Amino acid sequence: MTTTIAPARPLRLGPIEVEVPVVLAPMAGITNTAFRRLCREYGAGLYVSEMITSRALVERNETTMRLIRHHESETPRSVQLYGVDPATVGAAARLLADEDRADHIDLNFGCPVPKVTRKGGGAALPWKSGLFGEIVRAAVHGAGDIPVTVKMRKGIDDDHLTYLDAARIAEDAGVAAIALHARTASQFYSGHADWDAIGTLKQTITSVPVLGNGDIWSAQDAVRMVEETGCDGVVVGRGCLGRPWLFGDLARAFGGGAGTHPVDATLGFVAGAFRRHAELLVEFFEDEDRGCRDIRKHVAWYFKGYPVGGDIRARLATASSLQEIDDLLGTLELDAPYPGEAAEGQRGRAGTPKRPALPEGWLDNRELATDAAGALADAELDHSGG
Repeated sequence: MTTTIAPARPLRLGPIEVEVPVVLAPMAGITNTAFRRLCREYGAGLYVSEMITSRALVERNETTMRLIRHHESETPRSVQLYGVDPATVGAAARLLADEDRADHIDLNFGCPVPKVTRKGGGAALPWKSGLFGEIVRAAVHGAGDIPVTVKMRKGIDDDHLTYLDAARIAEDAGVAAIALHARTASQFYSGHADWDAIGTLKQTITSVPVLGNGDIWSAQDAVRMVEETGCDGVVVGRGCLGRPWLFGDLARAFGGGAGTHPVDATLGFVAGAFRRHAELLVEFFEDEDRGCRDIRKHVAWYFKGYPVGGDIRARLATASSLQEIDDLLGTLELDAPYPGEAAEGQRGRAGTPKRPALPEGWLDNRELATDAAGALADAELDHSGG
C-alpha cells in the first residue's frame, strides 16, 4: 500500500509547472527517449535526458544530437548538460534555446566518476567556486527564457563540503531550482544519503525550489523525504531501474495520480513492461538488434526477486530479436505473484567509499589555478558524445 500525503504543490520551474513534484534523474545509458517514454506512460513528472556533454553538443557530434532528440509525446523536454568551460556551456544552452530543442536545462555537478573528478570535473568542480559561478551564469544567460536548474552533491568528502556555498551562488545566478544528491563524491553511491543535508539546504535556499535525491526506492521513501526535510520535490534515479511504474506510485503518493492506477506487479505484468521497454528501444535505435542488446542490462533489475531461473535470465541477456524475447517470456510462470520484499530495496551498483581522484593541489584553495585549466578541459573530452 502506498503512503499518501496531502496533494503536493506542483513544481514550478520558471514558466513550467510540473503537476507532480517528481524528477527522473539522468542516468548514463538508461534515460534515453525509450526509458523516458516508458516512465511517462505509467506516471507523471519531469523526465530528464542522459547527461549531454556541452562541447560535443556545440560541435554537433552525431551521437549527441541523437541523444537530445525527444519523442513528440515528451513535454516538457528536459536536457541535462555537463561542461567545465563557461563559454562552451553558455553556447550549448544557447543552441538548445535558439533551435527549440529543450524546455528545461539541468546542469550536472554531481558526477563522482574518477576519470571525471581526476581532472576537476563533475562533483569536484563546485570546489572552485568562481568557476562554478561562471558556468552557471553562462548557462542561465545562454538559455534565455528556458529555466536552468542545478544538480550537485554535498561536496568532495566530509571535510570539503560545497553544497551550501554552491547553492547560494546558483540561486544568485538565477537558476530555477537546486537538486541535492545527499552524498559526497567520496561516497559514490554507497552508504546512506544524508537527508539532514537536504533539510539544511531547504532552510538556506528560500527563493527557488529545493529537490532531494538519494535512497528513494519506493513512493513511501519519497513521501518520507518530503516530510522529514521539507524539500519541494524529489529526484529519483536507481530506484526506478526495472520499475518504470514507480512513477505511477509516486504520482498517487503526492496526490496527483489522476488517471494512474495501482499495479498488480505479477510476473506477467513485469514481463509486459520489459517487452514494452525493448520495443521502445528498438524504435529509438531504429535497429532491432541494437535495441535488444541495450535491454540486456535491464534484465536483472526487472526480474529481481521473481521466479525466473538463471538459464532464462542468461538467454534474455543474449536475445537479439523481439521474437526471441517473446518466446522466452512465454516460458515464464506469468501468474506468479509479486514477491514482496525480495523485489524491494536497492537497485543498481552502490560501489564502496573511496578517496576521490582529484588533480594535484586541487584542494589547496577554492580558485582555479591557471595551470589547471588545460587538464580541466580534458574532463569534458572524456565524455564527448554524451
